Amino acid sequence: MDWQSLYRARLTTAAEAVTRIKPGDRVVLGHAAGSPEVLVEAMVANAAAYRDVEIVHLLPMGPTAYCEPRYAANFRHNALFAGGPTRTAIEEGRADFTPVFFHQTPRLLRTSLPVDVAMVQVSPPDEHGYCSLGVSVDYTKPAAEAARLVIAQVNPNMPRTHGDSFLHVSRLDVVVETDVKLIELPRPPIGPVEAAIGRNCAELVHDGDTLQLGIGAIPDAVLAQLGGKKDLGIHSEMLSDGIVDLIEAGVVTNARKSINVGRCVVTFLMGSQRLYDFVDDNPLIQAAPVDYVNDPRVIAQNDNMVAINSCIQVDLSGQVVAGSVGPRQISGIGGQADFVRGATLSRGGRVIMAIPSTARGGKASKIVPFIEPGAAVSTMRCDTDYVVTEFGIAQLWGQTLKERARRLIAIAHPTFREDLAAEFQRRFASPLSAEENSCVSS
Repeated sequence: MDWQSLYRARLTTAAEAVTRIKPGDRVVLGHAAGSPEVLVEAMVANAAAYRDVEIVHLLPMGPTAYCEPRYAANFRHNALFAGGPTRTAIEEGRADFTPVFFHQTPRLLRTSLPVDVAMVQVSPPDEHGYCSLGVSVDYTKPAAEAARLVIAQVNPNMPRTHGDSFLHVSRLDVVVETDVKLIELPRPPIGPVEAAIGRNCAELVHDGDTLQLGIGAIPDAVLAQLGGKKDLGIHSEMLSDGIVDLIEAGVVTNARKSINVGRCVVTFLMGSQRLYDFVDDNPLIQAAPVDYVNDPRVIAQNDNMVAINSCIQVDLSGQVVAGSVGPRQISGIGGQADFVRGATLSRGGRVIMAIPSTARGGKASKIVPFIEPGAAVSTMRCDTDYVVTEFGIAQLWGQTLKERARRLIAIAHPTFREDLAAEFQRRFASPLSAEENSCVSS
């Protein structure tokens, strides 16, 4: 049977498609902006037909009604990365959290969490019958390849990304055609704090470096300061709008990368329609599953790999907490550990933790004497290289505990430096130098 006939034979409505889900199934949803929202809504509408259906995904960007208390008997969410809509369910015991390195997620779905149903969103098939997973290849493609049943939401608004991003129509068991806009993430405003952090980070980026950045005001602020650099490359778990400006300005060329020369390598995308339009059918963008893009052994093959991430807390020894506030899970480790390890092993690589000096509207310091009890360390102090705030840069790798503490106090917010200095004296039985004390009191 030709692929066109196969496609037509498997075409149905969303309401009918989700009846193929059975009680007790494990359902893996496409990630982030690639979430198949039409199918998710149909599944929730059919909740009365289910008992104990497990919903697995990383970052949610759309509605998560399946986490509401009224559906507790029908669905149970297993979060691989907690998000705003799912944190409450985790805290209240109606959802679970499974820690996992992002690059190991496909392995998890092939072993400990075998997939019954994968619900994904794809582009329409090309002339050869291949659909692209577009903005969400990451664990979504491996989940579809491992699933007993694949339900695909086919959407003409899904960009066709190049690389290892395709599923043939023959791999799709059920097809639902839709025409809906992708979830967009507006660009955040960049304030003076973020701008200062961006300037400080830019000092650590050299011509020819290969970069990994996340999403948000700080990564965008860093990108905004890189206009004077040359021949930057991208090997990053994700791309956002800020990178388009640098590509169009000729700053990002990927010409001096060690692998995947001339290509931006990415595993998922989140941003505005401008970003989605830019990556559509663009050979410059190579999307691939996360067990390739985030594998530290692959990342390390890029010389001068610079990983720029953020976090919740850094203690005076350099331990980094990125996914929890005490025992409260607010996000996850994501790809931070993957890129920290990869950049550490890269020849000429650098690891940067870029953070505002305070949280909670200035009421709490992000540089703390001790991490909060119950919090999980995301990056060990042995891997912490640079910590950057709006007040400067602290280079920690290779430094003693005492010197690390000195340097971190120097870039903490002035409001909290006196308390941090007191802890320094208690811990090391010596005061800061006269010059350092003058900085504390200024």
